[in-house]
Amino acid sequence: MTAAAVASVQRLTPRPAALIIAGLIALQAAVLFAMGRTPICTCGTVKLWHGVVQSSENSQHIFDWYSFTHVLHGFWLYFFGWFFLRRWPVVARLVLAVALEAGWEILENTNFVIDRYRAATISLDYYGDSIVNSVGDAVAMMTGFALARLFPLWASVGAVIVIEVGLIYLIRDNLFLNVLMLIYPIDGIRAWQAAPPT
Repeated sequence: MTAAAVASVQRLTPRPAALIIAGLIALQAAVLFAMGRTPICTCGTVKLWHGVVQSSENSQHIFDWYSFTHVLHGFWLYFFGWFFLRRWPVVARLVLAVALEAGWEILENTNFVIDRYRAATISLDYYGDSIVNSVGDAVAMMTGFALARLFPLWASVGAVIVIEVGLIYLIRDNLFLNVLMLIYPIDGIRAWQAAPPT
């Protein structure tokens, strides 16, 4: 990044940052549409919340259990920016976080990653996110970023632990297992995740 670009980032104020963020999310939605992702669930409805993980409507509505993993993205991206980019204003770090999240949402919805999820995890019926779900994931990330900004460090660490442990208890999955199973699938974990709750 050039010195002029760094200086521009360091002068970024909330109003232009909000416009850039809106543009990034619109671009994310447009790219997903061009990739053939459906705008809404093919069931024809849009729900604010869908809580059944093992169903064809998972990742098709605005929020679901995996939205909490995107809240965790926000925590991690905040701390990445805080650690490596302390001279940047927080709004500039948020813009970068949204750009990274949008990039992940696009990558996550490529055929390569979708096929990997279906082959390596319990997501056998996963055919990619709907666009409204993907935008909901970006909102969830920004929520996590804002909470990390507001919380003291101990509360942020506690929130991450509560979310990860809570997701394990409620859906037998969380951000850590999601990443692990995507990169290095373990048959025992996949069998445990797929087994009916006791």
